[in-house]
Amino acid sequence: MSATIDRPAPAETTTEAVVARLDAATSAFDAPFAAVDLPTLDANAADLVRRASGTPIRVASKSVRARAVLERALGAGLTESGGFRGIMAYSLREALWLVEKGARDVLMGYPTVDRAALADLASDADARQAITLMVDCAEHLDVIAAAGATGARLCLDVDASLRIGPVHLGVRRSPLRTPDAAATLARVAASRAFKVVGVMFYEAQIAGLPDSSAAVRLVKKASASELSTRRGAVVDAVTSVVGRLEIVNSGGTGSLEVSSADPAVTEVTAGSGLFVPTLFDRYRAFTPRPAMFFALDAVRRPTPKIATLFSGGYIASGPAGASRVPTPVWPAGLKLLRNEGAGEVQTPVTGLAASALRIGDRVWFRHAKAGELCERFTTVHLVDAGGAVTTVPTYRGEGQCFG
Repeated sequence: MSATIDRPAPAETTTEAVVARLDAATSAFDAPFAAVDLPTLDANAADLVRRASGTPIRVASKSVRARAVLERALGAGLTESGGFRGIMAYSLREALWLVEKGARDVLMGYPTVDRAALADLASDADARQAITLMVDCAEHLDVIAAAGATGARLCLDVDASLRIGPVHLGVRRSPLRTPDAAATLARVAASRAFKVVGVMFYEAQIAGLPDSSAAVRLVKKASASELSTRRGAVVDAVTSVVGRLEIVNSGGTGSLEVSSADPAVTEVTAGSGLFVPTLFDRYRAFTPRPAMFFALDAVRRPTPKIATLFSGGYIASGPAGASRVPTPVWPAGLKLLRNEGAGEVQTPVTGLAASALRIGDRVWFRHAKAGELCERFTTVHLVDAGGAVTTVPTYRGEGQCFG
């Protein structure tokens, strides 16, 4: 995949300036729609590279879901000072499609039991070379082999959570945790003619947890220390079985500094840091620059202090609660109604600015998570520093829905 969009000149990336630029550039478009500010996107990409300190960054496609943006990040290439290299996909069907479109280095972020997709992988020489499957148990090897994909490239997903006695801090992912367990699975895979080329550690309790208190920061520090020791031991154990690993993947947007500091890590993963949704507003490691927004139009005035907008119920995945709802950001001073929130067809807003909204006026929002917004739209408008707009399809706009 290669970049196809010219890069803009530097421009101001404060939220106020960005929304003003987007609003002016898209004034002729009918809402609802999504828009990305390219100067901010590029600034965010550069900041990710800086934070990774020379370690290559793999782009997490689930946090983007628009090929033009993936291509833009990857188009900058990899230099001695770092950069972007490869894609982490969330679906094997997605990975096969991306290879068909030109991708040559796709790491699956999750296991798959999609038999038809595995059969397609087995029958496609280019895909077998380009795609690395993720596994964490022998049963995964059985499914892959049954589909005819014996010999596939594999990466072992190792649990990166922090455990303090019976307390589990982190996400529930892989059953693999110890060096012995990882080495055992690697040995079984190798004996069955699979190619074990990597190991992955996703420390969600560091990457996905905002720096909201001193206690949280202490837990993140303790987790980083424990994981660094265990990660090195796992890498050594697997290497002793299969030889030198191509991939030791770790991290996320919220933990690039921590992961890249470990000499055992060969690459880090990031995607949300390109768009910077609201879930990344309270991190100390970087200054959030929101690049992606969506626009809704006012269609009703049920009271002098409330304006109702069309559409907008784009609720993010994860534990239900206030952190998963979209946030109105312009005009300033708007908020959702507690008893209605963001609705399937209409979203009422109140606050100091609501009384000034007229029928047809536009309100800009930020989403709570990154790529999920693209599942709501077939296109996204990319706006450069001069206000020129390039409209590109999302995955959904290209007729793709991977679950």
